[in-house]
Amino acid sequence: MEFITAKTIITKVKYGNEWYGIDYNMNLYRGCSHRCIYCDSRSNCYHIDNFDIVRGKENALYILEQELYKKRKKGVIGIGSMSDTYNPLEKEYEQTRGALKLISKYGFGVSIDTKSDLILRDIDLLKEINSNNNVIVKFTITTPNDELSKIIEPNVCASSERLQAIKKLSDSGIFVGIMMNPVLPFITDNEEDIKELVKLAYENGAKFIHTYMGMTLRENQRDYYFDKLDEHFIGLKEKYIKYYGDRYNCVVLNAKRLYKIFIDECNKYGILYNMNDIIKAYKKDVKSNKQLTLF
Repeated sequence: MEFITAKTIITKVKYGNEWYGIDYNMNLYRGCSHRCIYCDSRSNCYHIDNFDIVRGKENALYILEQELYKKRKKGVIGIGSMSDTYNPLEKEYEQTRGALKLISKYGFGVSIDTKSDLILRDIDLLKEINSNNNVIVKFTITTPNDELSKIIEPNVCASSERLQAIKKLSDSGIFVGIMMNPVLPFITDNEEDIKELVKLAYENGAKFIHTYMGMTLRENQRDYYFDKLDEHFIGLKEKYIKYYGDRYNCVVLNAKRLYKIFIDECNKYGILYNMNDIIKAYKKDVKSNKQLTLF
């Protein structure tokens, strides 16, 4: 694996902690090998050349430990927002496992985005962190159909395997759920598939599903996506151009109806879907290490 120089590993989030209650962001790898056809991280604004090549960060764990040691607020660290931290190279290099050990050592919480069941290797550390701080795991699942998932997310385990991983994490006491993002217009915006995915989420112990009923398209991300549409969904690119032009936010055409169906199904199975409710459900009181003021 190629390594790149890094000055910092964690950064304070600039948008507040309304996105899954995270306080810090961390990406141990740059680039991703999953080759999901819709990935927004290919966009030019992120300045990642050859996005499909995974690169590590030199001395990542050393830098991380120095940063954690200096942080006063023991908040929740988000991992994997740009690049899946459980890429195949993680099996050998264990950057993520090493980071989780440090997160546990210094009393921080963790929020993990992934599509990989490799996370099951680290259940022991997630349980350890969960005993002192907050843990939430979010699996991206865009379709309950394994054959379709292998087309739109070719280099990652199928949807059914991700659901099995959710079951194992949930059974281990980890707060885990699904990001049903993106919803691809004319591909995964199917009423029966959405109902099926909510049902499977319930059966496998998922506590939440979050979605926004659309996708984003910009710059070279759009070019890559359209190339894949021409390869796997003949004629669909022209439909996107007709309905969305060069729009960034591409909301599915029947979004309101589908979202109501989605909410009804979540309510039927007792699955959370509102961001504030998700945050409240997984966050517990964490003892501050600040000294009490004596009066």
